[in-house]
Amino acid sequence: MTASPKSRRRVLVGVSAVATLSLGVGAAAGSRLMSPEDAAAKTAPPKASQITVPVEKKALSSKVVARGDTSFDGAVNVRIETSSLKTPAVVTGKVPKVGSTIQEGKVLLEIAGRPVIGLAGVLPMYRSLAPGSKGPDVLQLEQTLDRLGYDPGTVDTKYDSSTARAVEELYEAAGYEAPEPDEQLSQAVEGADKGVDAAKNALRQAQAALKQAKAGPGKGDTSVQQGAVDDAEENLADAQEALNEAQFKAGTPLPVAEVVFIKTLPRRVDDVKVERGGTVNGVVMSASGASLVVTVKVDAATKERLKAGMPASLDLGDGTLVPATVRRITRTADQFDVVVAPKSLTAAQLERLREANVKVTIPVKSTSGKVLAVPVAALSAGSDGGSRVEVLRDGKVELIPVTVGLSADGYAQVTPSGDAQLTEGDQVVVGR
Repeated sequence: MTASPKSRRRVLVGVSAVATLSLGVGAAAGSRLMSPEDAAAKTAPPKASQITVPVEKKALSSKVVARGDTSFDGAVNVRIETSSLKTPAVVTGKVPKVGSTIQEGKVLLEIAGRPVIGLAGVLPMYRSLAPGSKGPDVLQLEQTLDRLGYDPGTVDTKYDSSTARAVEELYEAAGYEAPEPDEQLSQAVEGADKGVDAAKNALRQAQAALKQAKAGPGKGDTSVQQGAVDDAEENLADAQEALNEAQFKAGTPLPVAEVVFIKTLPRRVDDVKVERGGTVNGVVMSASGASLVVTVKVDAATKERLKAGMPASLDLGDGTLVPATVRRITRTADQFDVVVAPKSLTAAQLERLREANVKVTIPVKSTSGKVLAVPVAALSAGSDGGSRVEVLRDGKVELIPVTVGLSADGYAQVTPSGDAQLTEGDQVVVGR
């Protein structure tokens, strides 16, 4: 049976489609097949190339950066010697508040109605002082009075009338009456004053008798009357000297219970241990320096890079940097305390830094202006032990010997050695 023309066309179209499909499958399979050499070449890592950075011109600064706790410098306990009081040491007023400041020459507490004045000095007040007192404590008092503007006369170890007058001025400025001398001394002045009056009366009587004898008939011998006048004048001089001595001794004293010497002032009151109506017994308050400081702990190696007087800065955390100075460095166990003090603080900054942990930066060394600098990673050691950098020029690496200066923040100052050339912008190799 013979197929029709239409049937033959259908057969040819089917065969053609199968052939086309087979060709596509074969091509796809062929594209997935490669030799082992081609596969290794395709998966091999790329050729190594240099990682470079440009040489820069910049100022370098080496610094110590650490965190420290804030405090108020130099805490001390304030004690008042009350053994000389004839009444109980009851606190009657002027009780300070925590956070207030003890100012020199001002009243820091009132006991039994009398002031306790704070003065700066290293020698504690251990006895009452009065005209006639001598010693180093008198010298300290006079030095303090002189510094505060109250003239104590010659600044020495003797408490004299000028010292007494200066003490009166100190009390007047504090708003209190000056201390009274002991009653016995006042009575001695009264007695001496009466002695002067009696000596004056005796002299007047002797002078009157002499005058009468001289005016009598015959103008006889008046040696007896003259002798009486001489004796009366001598007695008056002695009485006047006794009065002067009594008045000197009865000059303004300084009771031990009314002054307290603190090493340095002003200071901030950290804690108050007494209250109005209570009795003083031992420490009345603790006070630290009025200036806030930050204490940073460092190891021995870091300590060797630092010294007192170095500039520093405090980071307040909001981008504000406060200039500061290294005040002192002290050893504690196997570490060192670096005490840094800000140069000035606003009231808001002071309150913000109270009992805070602060970032401190202390520049140790810096270059004089901008210098050639490369990353520390660009440095390598040559066979002679010297330093060098690799510079990529025109696709080739050149070894440039350099002298290394200050290193800071991952960069090092470099100076090309000999005839070698190294300029800003040159590409130095830091890795591959």
